[in-house]
Amino acid sequence: MRAKKFLVGLALTLLILTLAGFILSLLVGPVKTTASDLFAAFRGQERYQDIFFRLRLPRAIISFLVGASLGLAGAILQGYFRNSLADPFILGSSSGAALGAVLAAELGFKLVLPGFSSQGIMALITSFVLVTVVYLISERRRFRTSEALLLTGIAAGALASAITSFLIFRRPDAYEQAVFWLLGSFSLAGWSQVWVILPYVLLSFAACYLLAPQMNLLALGDEVATSLGCPVKSTRRTFLLVSTILASFSVSVAGIIGFVGLITPHTIRLLLGPDHRRLFVYSAWAGGVFLLYSDFLARTIFSPAEIPVGVITAAFGAPFFIYLLNRRGSREI
Repeated sequence: MRAKKFLVGLALTLLILTLAGFILSLLVGPVKTTASDLFAAFRGQERYQDIFFRLRLPRAIISFLVGASLGLAGAILQGYFRNSLADPFILGSSSGAALGAVLAAELGFKLVLPGFSSQGIMALITSFVLVTVVYLISERRRFRTSEALLLTGIAAGALASAITSFLIFRRPDAYEQAVFWLLGSFSLAGWSQVWVILPYVLLSFAACYLLAPQMNLLALGDEVATSLGCPVKSTRRTFLLVSTILASFSVSVAGIIGFVGLITPHTIRLLLGPDHRRLFVYSAWAGGVFLLYSDFLARTIFSPAEIPVGVITAAFGAPFFIYLLNRRGSREI
């Protein structure tokens, strides 16, 4: 009974924070607005409709969806590797996406699809290619362990980051675009991006919720999971694919935003325990709330200037990461 009350309390807290975050995101910005202006927008005044419904609302929704994606991807990978320090970008998906975005600027890539810039398309492609290569290398007969996948991803991500830095060095004029991808921003958010990313987030969430019992078995170890009837190899592939989709699409619309997938799943696990049926739901929800407020701070701290949202998440995430290292010690590394 106490656990149920705590779960309800946590859900109500997140609901209140979500509603408050959206209201703040709508009302606060470079152009000063009030609640009466918001009501005027509902009454059809075009000036305020542009501010609230064409600029601020899609940005708030995108920030929530990206945060939910990263929170869910973090919960997946922390369960996959049985390591609370795992992060959505640990397999190199973020570094691969940043490489693709900078490479698009270098090559003058001009293909545009609804909801994506040319850099976004290249970011999505290179992210998937890099993670696929990492997986294929780790699946060689000599390796085939989650540790091999982890270390291969770290190495591949470092290589992609080095190439990205080299391309930026060669093209100083592309530096501002590179900052968008390397530090993250929602300044280009629009409704087209919402409709592009929303189906993938919903489908990924549904898949994770249905497969949550399988992840609970994987947490016991592959041998135990196999003995209990879990198809370990196919389940691992599915979770790896879902986490890559979530991280890649997030980077393709907002750039690299670190630590969301580290902070929220670990915090939720401390509050609710290791049951992934709850962990997936609340990690996604908490990730959305965390990034919604992070973007609000990014827009308002030095208003009317805007700082990259990745700076805000790193300001919270880096101390949290150090705390985890000190708390867990070397056995978690």
